[in-house]
Amino acid sequence: MRDKTQANSTGPGDGLVRIGAIVFFVGAVATLVTVAPLFLGGDPFPPVAYAVCMLMGVGFLIAGAGVFRSVAAQRRQARSAAGPSAT
Repeated sequence: MRDKTQANSTGPGDGLVRIGAIVFFVGAVATLVTVAPLFLGGDPFPPVAYAVCMLMGVGFLIAGAGVFRSVAAQRRQARSAAGPSAT
């Protein structure tokens, strides 16, 4: 079993998951920065700043696409390993 697993292997969707996590984190920080003046009594940011907050959702979708891509690759690999009799 140990020879079949690789500790540092990268799958087909790993890059998308990493990029999605980074984009999500940027969106989360933007959300905190944008909402902070509303609680601290400052002037609110312009509407463009609120648009940057949408990166949280975009990052989540990118990471989800990476997960689905990894799952699809693993299913293809399992089907090819099972042989032609598997449906």
